[in-house]
Amino acid sequence: MNKGLSASFAFTPVGVIHTPYRDSSGTPIQSAASIDVEGSVEVFPEFAAGLRDLEGFERIWLLYLLHRAAEPKLIVHPYLDPEQEHGIFATRSPARPNRIGLAPVRLVAVEGATLRIAGVDMLDGTPLLDIKPYVPDFDCFAAERIGWYSGKSAKNVVADSRFEAK
Repeated sequence: MNKGLSASFAFTPVGVIHTPYRDSSGTPIQSAASIDVEGSVEVFPEFAAGLRDLEGFERIWLLYLLHRAAEPKLIVHPYLDPEQEHGIFATRSPARPNRIGLAPVRLVAVEGATLRIAGVDMLDGTPLLDIKPYVPDFDCFAAERIGWYSGKSAKNVVADSRFEAK
């Protein structure tokens, strides 16, 4: 542990994400692979005022807890390269040390404290940690090097149960 850092952190969920996915098996592995799949975000009443002005954004980042992920692993066989091991930080695997997920979803509508969204790849009942607006000037970068992912695609790839808690 790095000196000066706390041994643990506590997060308070600001809401819950609802999706059609009840189990990891068959769930798209990235939001880009589920662009038309809709879900909703229920923001808890004490955080609803924070939604002010959000409806003007086409996309938002959702940060959430991978609450049903397997125990953390530093070396994994990711969905897009199941024959090859990779370090956890070079993958999008959910078996992460802090189990934090993120997705750039499309904001369909703001209805009070409920957000209708599209592009969901998370499980139903996922605890929401934060919402941030997607701003292309900040969030979109051209990249020439994409490591082992080069030549791979998440299209038509779905999750299995390899990263689900037992």
